[in-house]
Amino acid sequence: MTDLIIGNGKVVSFTYTIVDESGEVIEQSDLPISYVHGGNHDLFEKVEQSLDGAVIGDSVEVSLTPEEGFGPHDPNLTYTDDLANVPPEFHRIGAEVEMINEQGDSKNFVVTQINGGKLTVDGNHPMAGKFITFQIKVTAIRDASDAEMVSGVEPMAMPVLH
Repeated sequence: MTDLIIGNGKVVSFTYTIVDESGEVIEQSDLPISYVHGGNHDLFEKVEQSLDGAVIGDSVEVSLTPEEGFGPHDPNLTYTDDLANVPPEFHRIGAEVEMINEQGDSKNFVVTQINGGKLTVDGNHPMAGKFITFQIKVTAIRDASDAEMVSGVEPMAMPVLH
């Protein structure tokens, strides 16, 4: 029966809900996502550790500090400029702006505020600085192939979790 217990070398599928400190749902996936336990993936380490030993049907809840999750909010990644200096296609909340520094590195920023003739963009992850809780339901477990152990699972709906 050990084939159905989460451990290294197993492909694990689960659905999840992420809630903030007040219990408000921030993100939810009712379509199962999959990863290789102990393999190559983008799942937070504490979330993976919390799933170790679980079986199909188990519900697992794990809370993350900003440092364990999406990181602290970095005020150096928030910029405000006069609206007149920003191209019109970015004059809406939620618009994504790609910025490139002198070294050629690019980073995406999101317009978060337009107020008083000023526009603010933020390069932090939307959940940066938040204490969050993952509510996870294990939906499937199977052995990973050798290829999956090396490169991970072909994502069906795998979000970038950090």
